[in-house]
Amino acid sequence: MILNFSIFTLFLSIFTSSANAEATLSVSPNTLKRSGDNVTIQWSDVDSPSDLDWLGIYSPPDSPHDHFIGYKFLNASPTSKSGYGSITLPLTNLRSDYTFRIFRWTQSEIDTKHLDHDQNPLPGTKHLLAESEKVTFGSAVDKAEQIHLAFENKPNRMQVTFVAGDGDERFVRYGETKDLLGNSAAARGIRYDREQMCNAPANSSIGWRDPGWIFHTVLKNLNPAVRNYYQIGSEAKGWSEIYSFISRDMYAQETRAFIFGDMGCATPYKTFIRTQQESKSTVKWILRDIEALGDKPSFISHIGDISYARGYSWVWDEFFAQIEPIASKVPYHVCIGNHEYDFPAQPWKPDWAASIYGNDGGGECGVPYSLKFNMPGNSTELTGTNAPVTRNLYYSYDAGSVHFLSISTETNFLEGGTQYEYIKRDLESVNRDKTPFVVVQGHRPMYTTSNEVRDTTIRQKMLEHLEPLFVKNEVTLAIWGHVHRYERFCPISNNTCGKLWKGSPVHLVVGMGGQDWQSVWAVRPNHPDLPIFPQPEESMYRTGEFGYTRLVANKDKLTVSFVGNHDGEVHDTVEMLATVTSGSKDDTENPNVQTVPASATFVGKSEANDGSWFIKGAGLMVMGVVLGFIAGYFTGVKKGSSARNRWIPVKSEEI
Repeated sequence: MILNFSIFTLFLSIFTSSANAEATLSVSPNTLKRSGDNVTIQWSDVDSPSDLDWLGIYSPPDSPHDHFIGYKFLNASPTSKSGYGSITLPLTNLRSDYTFRIFRWTQSEIDTKHLDHDQNPLPGTKHLLAESEKVTFGSAVDKAEQIHLAFENKPNRMQVTFVAGDGDERFVRYGETKDLLGNSAAARGIRYDREQMCNAPANSSIGWRDPGWIFHTVLKNLNPAVRNYYQIGSEAKGWSEIYSFISRDMYAQETRAFIFGDMGCATPYKTFIRTQQESKSTVKWILRDIEALGDKPSFISHIGDISYARGYSWVWDEFFAQIEPIASKVPYHVCIGNHEYDFPAQPWKPDWAASIYGNDGGGECGVPYSLKFNMPGNSTELTGTNAPVTRNLYYSYDAGSVHFLSISTETNFLEGGTQYEYIKRDLESVNRDKTPFVVVQGHRPMYTTSNEVRDTTIRQKMLEHLEPLFVKNEVTLAIWGHVHRYERFCPISNNTCGKLWKGSPVHLVVGMGGQDWQSVWAVRPNHPDLPIFPQPEESMYRTGEFGYTRLVANKDKLTVSFVGNHDGEVHDTVEMLATVTSGSKDDTENPNVQTVPASATFVGKSEANDGSWFIKGAGLMVMGVVLGFIAGYFTGVKKGSSARNRWIPVKSEEI
């Protein structure tokens, strides 16, 4: 009897101990070597698990509970219903340690006023269940990361920019032989502070994280079209792996560029703002193309809306970590967009632009953009605040047979202004014998057939002030972003199609790099309430597919191809000839713009059949409302693998 009682007491003790066990949280490994390394977070003994239990990701470790950088619901683990599980995440080096916390969140605590960028409630932090030990990057905090290149004013140079954890001196050693990096360039470190941000969230404790030190240097005396190897660091801080690039060749027989706009980054967690899974595909396919080129030089043009950090500073780190595989190999050039710059007190905001230039930059007022990138030229604009001057606004360079001019649609471009005079001088000074083709790039489009009405006035101003310069100086091609679709226009001026690009530039909208907020096409005027989106005559091809464009040019021909992300294949191609076909006295009988067969699907005047994508996206939103938010949002169901089926109708502030 006594023995049986003892066994019962022991069983009761074990049962009680198990029932009262506190949740535990562990991580492995505790030290990572560089951005992108994985950490596995494991938990156990979570009592009465719920679909609302969530894992918070924190850096630095002493961040308040509601100052997470991201979160994931525990139901991402297939065993979470049993009270235990694990999640593996790649972490980006933010130059501070990480910790992880598990919280219980109940339906009664859902706050419909505390919302993320997609209007979903942010998780509550009242009930902390467990916290992990720290995860550190150790000495890797001081290693060079986020490496990216850019042309310099002189063709035999290359700019290198990177980030490290402290301001101690770093160097770039380089040479044409991987085993002999005999040249060295000292890198200068700068940084910016929270007080230099203009508005929230950039200057708030939730949005701000230490950006580290941004280093910049110039590699000089490079031989043209040669592979150069380079390595970044110092004897005290250690050295990076060895990277390489092909140096610029002013007299190259061919010009190659990859051009797109409106691309942020993907994150392995949810956060305060929308991130872009599709951006990974854009980078993946461009990397494929760069590697296929071998020792042929190329470069990238990202035409505004870069990272979409919008005041959450760690998103810039995520963005640069994502593009480093391509940006460390070829120059990565940028134009300023509304989501890097626009702020309520920006210095140029005429009355007609009051509703156009808002707070799209999330309070950054162009500071991260201006310091993290170094473009050719020296254009600047005072911010009117404590922030440093805004840089990288307008500049130009030659690449083989093409003259490229990048402009700013966010600062004064009207006749009489500094930028207008620069554009005028630059276009008038182009040597067409050397560079028969001229490409202008800017963020907001001069032409679009989307139903994006907020920018109507700015397009009118661009047509009034800039188009005459483009026409007079025979711009070949104008490339824009901002509208998150691909669209190719006929050779056009004054809203009228021509046959020659000389006097009627071809316009492309290439804002399909990854952002999935989208406006519909303009509706038929006499049916404004019906979903009828006729393709106007001037629109030769348009689609809602994600992707990028390839530009290839020689002295005789410039070719632009649209590559779709869903298959990595070409879906539209247009050629612009340097001269018209001979044998006719009337040039208009022989147009110097023509479509050619693409490797897939469409040529000529076409519209990809993406109407069903939009309808499906809208249908999903309606279904979410009907079935209830909790069922739709908190089940933790992963996004569909086909990004082209996930277009979401745009809110005006999302463009």
